[in-house]
Amino acid sequence: MLSSTPEKGLGTAPLIVGVDEAGRGPLAGPVVAAAVVLCKPCPGGLDDSKKLTALKRSKLEPQIQRRCAWGLAVIEPDEIDRLNIFGATMLAMTLATQRCIEALGAEPEEVLIDGNLTPAGRRAEWRWPARAIVGGDAKEACISAASILAKEYRDRFMREAAAAHPHYGWERNMGYGTAQHMEALRTYGPSPLHRRSFAPVSQMEMFA
Repeated sequence: MLSSTPEKGLGTAPLIVGVDEAGRGPLAGPVVAAAVVLCKPCPGGLDDSKKLTALKRSKLEPQIQRRCAWGLAVIEPDEIDRLNIFGATMLAMTLATQRCIEALGAEPEEVLIDGNLTPAGRRAEWRWPARAIVGGDAKEACISAASILAKEYRDRFMREAAAAHPHYGWERNMGYGTAQHMEALRTYGPSPLHRRSFAPVSQMEMFA
């Protein structure tokens, strides 16, 4: 499931969508974006997903999915290589927002995006008022909720992928270029989930 509406409806609050992504920096795996509209009762304890423990995130994820309207988008490594990571992130944010809005059946007043850039003017499909907020995942609860959904989905994906590609330690590093991951790249070469456009991966292929 990549989108859902809240179990208790929207209420009368203005529709503000929060958007965040997970997975821009890793050498392997997808980039994932989530878009969330908070509804009442809002889950308590929302914060930047990186500041929360894994246990806290795992408890918040189903609450957000049940109580909020949300959409999720997953851009695979081959598409990241085709677009570059920035373009893939803009696409993921756009698709996640589209899915959230389609699930709602209503247009938002504004879309708040973590970071300093938005897809506005960068993706032809983007049509909503957008505002970038640096550190927004710690400042706006709707972005915090999006950051939790995106990170939980991606971390789960990487843990499952680690079973098929056990050399790289993805269950611990989530695809980031740790010492173990780099050593495995040197020994075994890239997997199908590695991003060939990222220099550490392309260099390993060059000297393989």
